Amino acid sequence: MLVLYLSVVILLITWIIKKKYGDKLNLPPGPKGLPIVGYLPWLDAKAPHESLTLVSQKYGKICGLWMGSVYTVLLSDPKIIRQTLARDTFSGRAPLYLTHGIMKGYGIICAEGELWKEQRKFVTTTLKNLGMVKFGSKRDQMEERIVRSVNELIENFKENLNIFEIDPLEILHHCIGNLMNDIVFGKVYNENDETWKWLRFLQEDGIKHIGIAGPLNFLPFLRFIPKYNKVMNFLIEGKLKTHKIYKNMIEEHEKNPVNCDNFLAAFNDEIIKKRNENNGIVGSFTEQQYYHLLADICGAGTDTSLMTIRWFLLYMATNPEQQEKIYQDIFDVMGDKEITLNDRSKLVRLESSICEVQRIRSIVPIGIPHGCTMVVPLLWSIHMSSEYFKNPEEFNHDRFLNDDGTFKKSEAFIPFQTGKRVCVGDELARMILFLYAGRILQNYKISIPKNHVVDLRGDIGITLIPKPHKLVFSSRL
Repeated sequence: MLVLYLSVVILLITWIIKKKYGDKLNLPPGPKGLPIVGYLPWLDAKAPHESLTLVSQKYGKICGLWMGSVYTVLLSDPKIIRQTLARDTFSGRAPLYLTHGIMKGYGIICAEGELWKEQRKFVTTTLKNLGMVKFGSKRDQMEERIVRSVNELIENFKENLNIFEIDPLEILHHCIGNLMNDIVFGKVYNENDETWKWLRFLQEDGIKHIGIAGPLNFLPFLRFIPKYNKVMNFLIEGKLKTHKIYKNMIEEHEKNPVNCDNFLAAFNDEIIKKRNENNGIVGSFTEQQYYHLLADICGAGTDTSLMTIRWFLLYMATNPEQQEKIYQDIFDVMGDKEITLNDRSKLVRLESSICEVQRIRSIVPIGIPHGCTMVVPLLWSIHMSSEYFKNPEEFNHDRFLNDDGTFKKSEAFIPFQTGKRVCVGDELARMILFLYAGRILQNYKISIPKNHVVDLRGDIGITLIPKPHKLVFSSRL
């Protein structure tokens, strides 16, 4: 209780200081808020991206507000976001209690400073070595991995064609998650493997719990309240149990290093290299960094691709005319041949439809908050603004096409973040999305079950998640 009392007192003192000296600090315009909690009471917990968008619309493209004890600057102009996040000053991470309290600054997502620089260089190099490149034999090998994953999905749909309607979440999570398992750990699981079922459950529930626990980021004293304490314990215990699983995989690899074409093996090789070169000193390649980095790459890679494909299928089903245009374009170009990565430049409608899904349902609608204070690139506000996209609530993949049918770029389209901390796996994500989306549409017509109402608003956790739904997959072959 004493710690809780002191926490509240500190927050109250902070509020008094900002009230007295706020104007002299030349802060950007924004709502006043309340003592201690700031603007938090006005945020819709189910749609904070929409609440913050309303703030930006009222106070301007650069505005600020207090979220609990954390002063937050909202940016909702693409040029300003690109210029700001290109600077080293903003390459840090915002001081959020939940992520920093769990991750302790390890991994790649929450890392900062020299640790982040060294680890990002390692991740970038490893991704290229594994095939995240524009052409060459390595890319062919990565394509083979992705195609195996897609083929498993297609076969599963074939087996379930006698079922009129299905929720594709479980099989999508299994296939895309196993693809990332292969890339990160050099290991794939059977769909019914108990460890894999638990890891999938942890990821799905973890995303929801972090959404629920959001206020903890700004009011750390809430951790003493049973509801939030329970959530925090769930996340920490899940992390520790996951690390035990990783430790077993690392030990197996060290005993029998057969499969070396993955992140786990690459990190292990880097540790050995550092030890040999620096008299046993490994720098940032520590045991804790090992576990957290594996979790970051696998978790982020799975979650973002999974949610994008889920939204893609939903929007194809709810926009049958556009789906048919895209399918016809694929058929005209490919005929009976299966789509490959070499066909990306030819299948412009498919590429534009993926971009439109990423625009209309930004997977990370509030972006990833940056330091030095908390700077939020409010991607939802930009992607859903009529200033940049005509009729933004309308799904229309043609907005990414020029009059001559070529692909049209937009400076206001920022699906993978931007600046120093642009998504390190953006090209890999594009490869996965293209092959998954294209091959599904080649094989199946997707539709909404009769008398079924689709809610396209979504639920917010770390990412924007489609609400539970069912779809009908009808074979085109």
